Amino acid sequence: MQRYQNYILGQWVDGQGVETPLYNAITGVQIGEASSAGLDFSQVLEYGRKNGGLLRKMTFQERGRMLKALALFLLERKEKYYQVSALTGATKIDSWIDIEGGIGNLFANASLRRQFPDLPFYIDGVAAPLSKNGTFIGHHIMVPKEGVAVHINAFNFPIWGMLEKIAVNLMAGVPAVVKPSEYTCFLTEVMVRDIIDSKILPEGSLQLICGLGRGILDTVDTCDTVTFTGSAATGKLLKGLPQIAAKSVSFNLEADSLNATILGKAAVPGTEEFDLFIKECVKEMTIKAGQKCTAVRRIMVPENLFDEVQAAIAARLISTKIGDPSAEGVRMGALATRLQVERVAANVSELAKSQQIVYGDLDGFEVVGANKQAGAFFPPVLFRNEKPFIATACHDIEAFGPVATIMPYKDMSEAIELAKMGKGSLVSSIVTPDNTEAIEYVMGASSMHGRILVLNKDCAKESTGHGSPMPLLTHGGPGRAGGGEEMGGKRGVLHYLQRTAIQGHPTTITAITKQFQVGAQMPEAQPHVFRKHFEELVIGETVFTHKHTVTDADIVNFANVSGDNFYAHMDATSLEGTIFERRVAHGYFILSKAAGLFVDPKKGPVLLNYGIEEARFTKPVYPGATIGVRCTVKEKVDQEKRSAEDISKGIVKFLVDVYDETGETVALATILTMVKKINQD
Repeated sequence: MQRYQNYILGQWVDGQGVETPLYNAITGVQIGEASSAGLDFSQVLEYGRKNGGLLRKMTFQERGRMLKALALFLLERKEKYYQVSALTGATKIDSWIDIEGGIGNLFANASLRRQFPDLPFYIDGVAAPLSKNGTFIGHHIMVPKEGVAVHINAFNFPIWGMLEKIAVNLMAGVPAVVKPSEYTCFLTEVMVRDIIDSKILPEGSLQLICGLGRGILDTVDTCDTVTFTGSAATGKLLKGLPQIAAKSVSFNLEADSLNATILGKAAVPGTEEFDLFIKECVKEMTIKAGQKCTAVRRIMVPENLFDEVQAAIAARLISTKIGDPSAEGVRMGALATRLQVERVAANVSELAKSQQIVYGDLDGFEVVGANKQAGAFFPPVLFRNEKPFIATACHDIEAFGPVATIMPYKDMSEAIELAKMGKGSLVSSIVTPDNTEAIEYVMGASSMHGRILVLNKDCAKESTGHGSPMPLLTHGGPGRAGGGEEMGGKRGVLHYLQRTAIQGHPTTITAITKQFQVGAQMPEAQPHVFRKHFEELVIGETVFTHKHTVTDADIVNFANVSGDNFYAHMDATSLEGTIFERRVAHGYFILSKAAGLFVDPKKGPVLLNYGIEEARFTKPVYPGATIGVRCTVKEKVDQEKRSAEDISKGIVKFLVDVYDETGETVALATILTMVKKINQD
């Protein structure tokens, strides 16, 4: 019998005894066993904290490239994971969501490196002036927490559940201890073995617990972060543990919820939106056999379309074959375990006390290519609830399988009220061609939902659907859904960082943040910054340019070249009632002239202008004004080579401060340049 092991303290180890026998969800045959009994979790957590130092020292750019390399490595081996995933009862599409969706999270988080500095920490926002003369400022930095991320994941997504979480904490520079569900941990273990063998992650960045993990939270500490995905009851129990409160441990709870989809009144039969709605409802009931925290559990339709929608969903469900995913024509596999079958059946029985089953036979359904009694099969079940404000069990009880309830509403305000009766959901959706309906629903329902999909024919082709959380958007929800947030792009990464306010002189804050702060010392660059390679440039060094006196001819010539003949520049007779005293120079002329003043034109390490950020014009410049420029090295960001033939280079941000004869700033911008490195290896 195969033993699925734990990876802790740098080695693969067995737990004591057998905590969990593991079964093929299709055949019911035992495929292995797992245990974490006897493991010293205090050592596991301390090992992660101690060995996380290397991750913390890496820059965001290095971490991002690490995630990209890992994603490419796993993608090459994906067929292995598909083979094992089939044992969980998953169809090819189910497995694709779990496997390639999870790897996609690595790619998406790797791309976030472009939003972070080339540093191990993040500089949050802009500096705050705290004194009259500018010698005392405040700022915020965010550094990786010196703990571990403990991820307790659900059984339904053994790979996606792990990768969507570790992608974020690894990008932040925090190591992880992953505890997948004991029932499907065998699939997680197969992938983790490959991750460890790849040696792409620093040792200690990832540890795996395959058994029950009892006691894993007993020794969490202040700098640790706990995430839980699963039932609301279990999540609240864990969140309420004394050590979580005593140590103020960050706890992110993402619980299963009673998600709703709404058919707008404008989406009548015959419209593309009506057909989309039916298709989406059936897909949400049958993908992963309904075992998704984001699956549709409540279907809300206009009361005049109640019977028609019910018939359309039932007609589509009839064509859904259940059985062994390897058999031809099978569209829905099994639940993860026989235990899940029992739990879903019990909840269906409870729901049936207050509403009517209009599709689905718990005993008489057929299974293709498998033994119904041996495998963990369960048929799609559609309930009809004619009085959802009175018969409210559907808003309280979740059958975590292919089960949904259809109910009517009179108007959009009633649909919103019904959706909110789920007491907080991860997601809801509205299908309508009418933006007025969409606006009313989104504005009315957002307070109780973590995500809302607005689906119509215009976005249907590229829409990822009701049940698909996206890595760059927040995944979570209020109330019953747990009140947590996962993924969320940059927001998710910041969850694993500690924000600290820092105060001091601008020169000191510049030295700490590695970003130039206004008011800091500005040593003159020798030689000119455009004569220096990426490695030679120093934050704060500045080019002080010659001066230029703006003339009427400058304004006329720029208007002729640019085609910008805006009245404030060209018609002195039209300025009455404006803020301008007389014709004013174009803002873009000021920036263009600034470039002419600070650029060293000879060929050198500067390869090209990469863009402009945060440009603004702060004071009108009239003919006769004399302008000069202070061009300061603001920030440096390393850039990886795209191929062996690519030039080694980095991005340098220059703060361009254009000032007039009074010394007052008239324009401010951040110019991005691509600068060659000395070392071309």
